[in-house]
Amino acid sequence: MLRIILLGLIFFGATKQVSAQSRFEKDLFKTKEDNLEITFLGHGTLMLSYQDKTIHVDPFGEIADYNQLPKADIILLTHEHFDHMDLQAIDTIKKEDTSIVLTEICAEKISGGTIMRNNDINVVKGLEIEAVPAYNIKHERSAGNPFHPKGNGNGYIINFAGLRVYIAADTENIPEMKDLGNVDIAFLPMNLPYTMTPEMVADAAKMIKPKILYPYHFGDTDTKKIIDLLKQEKNIEVRIRKLS
Repeated sequence: MLRIILLGLIFFGATKQVSAQSRFEKDLFKTKEDNLEITFLGHGTLMLSYQDKTIHVDPFGEIADYNQLPKADIILLTHEHFDHMDLQAIDTIKKEDTSIVLTEICAEKISGGTIMRNNDINVVKGLEIEAVPAYNIKHERSAGNPFHPKGNGNGYIINFAGLRVYIAADTENIPEMKDLGNVDIAFLPMNLPYTMTPEMVADAAKMIKPKILYPYHFGDTDTKKIIDLLKQEKNIEVRIRKLS
């Protein structure tokens, strides 16, 4: 009887976790080695599953119940703002051997992580990860005080057996985007006043030329605008998912 109860509890826990994940949209991509599954949790928050690894990007507890999601093998933190560096959410999904990739400012509050600066490249649990600039040029809190100063935050390019995924983080259409190299999938933020207008995202997309563009972290911005702005770019597929 005890065994039956224990098995029932294990099954219930697994079912609960599956149910929690099923409410989120997912896309699947084939690579040379395995499938990459991207789960769109919302806001600036993503979960990527590849081989036997789960990668959480900017976990944020207001978006998802992390008690019901897979633990992280890798956590990527783009910058220190509360909706990108939620300490409680990080503690919930962190395992003993979780690798945390973060900025210098994030490291002031989280110990034991791997600090990456703009243009650094590291191999983390077998995945090549490149940190790239993410900052504001135009949008400011006050004169001379951008929402995201240059050098503070990272975007990340993750190489999945040749499939390169660019998660831009909170940024504008900065000139460094011209030098990112081949990008297969790009996540570009579109929430005002902190990041980009649809017009700025369109400009960024034309610089990067991803095969697939996901606007993300877009708040109340009308996503139809970016579709219209890029309708002549036949080599860029714009996909809209629940990432407000």
